Amino acid sequence: MNLKPHLSFWQILNMNVGFFGIQYSFGLQQSAVNPIYDFLGASPDEIPLLNLAGPVTGLLVQPIIGALSDKTWHPRWGRRKPYFLIGALLCSLALIAFPFSSSLWMAAGLLWILDAGNNMAMEPYRAFVADKLNDDQRPLGFQMQSFFTGFGQTLANLSLFIFPMIIVGKTGSLPTWVFASFFLGAICSVGSIWWSMRTTQEIPPSEEEMAHIHAQKGGVLEPIQEIFSAIVDMPKLLWQLALVYLFQWYALFCYWQNSSKSIALSIWNATPQSDPEAYEQAVSWTGLVNGWYNIVTFLVAFALVGLAKKYSPRITHALCLTAAAIGFLFFPHIHDKSLLFFAITGFGIGWASMMGIPYLIVVSEIPKERYGVYMGIINMMIVVPMIIQNLTFGYIMKHFLHNDARLAITLAGILLLCSALLTLRMKPKTTTQSA
Repeated sequence: MNLKPHLSFWQILNMNVGFFGIQYSFGLQQSAVNPIYDFLGASPDEIPLLNLAGPVTGLLVQPIIGALSDKTWHPRWGRRKPYFLIGALLCSLALIAFPFSSSLWMAAGLLWILDAGNNMAMEPYRAFVADKLNDDQRPLGFQMQSFFTGFGQTLANLSLFIFPMIIVGKTGSLPTWVFASFFLGAICSVGSIWWSMRTTQEIPPSEEEMAHIHAQKGGVLEPIQEIFSAIVDMPKLLWQLALVYLFQWYALFCYWQNSSKSIALSIWNATPQSDPEAYEQAVSWTGLVNGWYNIVTFLVAFALVGLAKKYSPRITHALCLTAAAIGFLFFPHIHDKSLLFFAITGFGIGWASMMGIPYLIVVSEIPKERYGVYMGIINMMIVVPMIIQNLTFGYIMKHFLHNDARLAITLAGILLLCSALLTLRMKPKTTTQSA
């Protein structure tokens, strides 16, 4: 077995810089794509179905890419790097094309391409960190990803607030500032991935691992067979994480799809149809609010490393989810737009945990030769709740919540409280830190 060298703080930072570009793109998906759908005439109950691209591509792409990357090695390009480079290039092309959408279905189609690129890049990056770091450095490695998640999404959200102030007018059906935000995302996606590839070398496989790679038949169905095999062998702890994620990620999609409309109703008493100008102001303010929660994310990301070591990742994650839930429960009842920053701070703390701490809970029970496929399966646990949300929430929104975005945010808070309680029920057999 290869001994992994102890990396410096700056080496761990450099290897995670690529996550910045991936998360800038994801930040645009959270805050800009749904307003674009609104600008193009979508009704509130249509939004969930239009967001189906992300979870479906994640379900199909990430586990397959993970299984393939486990069995890949090239002396020059490495194991994980080829996959997240191709993903970043695909993502950048979709970001460049997205603002030229002239219809709802063109925008939805480009979202499928954008999400395929993001998912192709995301999963190998998770496995890349697990490959490179020893047990004692993994908390820092995964929380460094939380830091860059917050940083990338902050820039994406701030672009929605700053660019409308300096770039006015419309180009086609969309405000011109949308083009600037998405073009900047395309540059960040490729540029940050290039930096991590240039500064970080992958660890070559051992002779035993190389023999395992060469022994694979390489058939078309092999990655799918490997995924099903890994699911059958999956540790109980990962099944418990899947239940936590069911409530957690259903809640987050409820927030991202409805945050702009909730703010428009509670602050401006407007909808996209009743007052498009006021709604555009709400979208801009949502960008600032979401930018703030991502600032909180990268400010607290490293503090959570210490908390996870002292109190255990399980307790840390449950507390952070509770903070996010409380923020969501207050959010739709605030009528002073400045006070929204206090409510969303709880979600910033929760989001910092969501991006790294669950991996610390389970990584020690994952066989190292299957990091790639299990990171893909963990992503399946994320995207399946999203698919369920996209298929069911339109009906719930229309028939039970009366297309009121504020009630959707309240529901998100309740679901996060459920996920916090389920997290406390998780019982790791082994941990990488003291409990």
